[in-house]
Amino acid sequence: MTRQGARVARGTIEAGPEALLPADVTLDAMLGGTGVALSEVSSTGGDAIDPDVRPVAPVEGQEVWAAGVTYLRSRDARVEEAIEATPYDRVYEAERPELFCKAAGWRVRGPGEAIAVRGDSTWDVPEPELTVVLDARARIVGYTIGNDVSSRSIEGENTLYLPQAKTYDGSCAIGPAIVPATEIEPPFTIRMTIDRDGANVYDDTTSTTEMRRSFDELAAHLGRALSFPVGAFLMTGTGIVPDPPLTLEHGDVVTIAVDGLGALTNSVERLEVRA
Repeated sequence: MTRQGARVARGTIEAGPEALLPADVTLDAMLGGTGVALSEVSSTGGDAIDPDVRPVAPVEGQEVWAAGVTYLRSRDARVEEAIEATPYDRVYEAERPELFCKAAGWRVRGPGEAIAVRGDSTWDVPEPELTVVLDARARIVGYTIGNDVSSRSIEGENTLYLPQAKTYDGSCAIGPAIVPATEIEPPFTIRMTIDRDGANVYDDTTSTTEMRRSFDELAAHLGRALSFPVGAFLMTGTGIVPDPPLTLEHGDVVTIAVDGLGALTNSVERLEVRA
């Protein structure tokens, strides 16, 4: 997990965590092929869960990668924000997808933790994304929910600013759990809401049926020239893009819900610019 001393739990999306697995059962071992398979966790014994235990992001040593411009809505939004629109048009139609490294595992925020917007950005949005869980051979073995928080103002200035717009403290959240691919299958309906001061300011829904590329295609491209000894997470792009002037503010609450995968809820904080 993302916190020292955390242990893997098993349970159901409906009931939540039901038992803590032995300390030697780790996600790294599951995805790396050196331990019990992810599909076998439900039959593994465990210990009772203390009611004071809180969930963290279901990530250990994995990197989180992300795909861009996999939905038509995402392409249109990035064309709107960019000074030069051509790269986004081209990658949407191209054989090779846009892939970028989003976060190291230890940077990932979990359910109930705060995501962040940059203090030097003026237009910031959450991006709800179906996230596939890959094993060491880049095969899809599970699914979860991801939030690819992004600075659209920084990326819009110049496409070469993408790493700064996409990767910073608090820009990535994953959870609340991983569902094995043997227990669920696409398509997925994705809903995102944003609440501010107790009132809803945004509510939209999309489906992975709207994607131009398949999950397997994206995973295959990611694994072409990269090795993942303990597996990886791959966010598969967003089909929900809040239109301007809506931008995330400190104190907002973002919830991303996917049928069969639960809901990932995070508050928002603003990062101060460091000298």
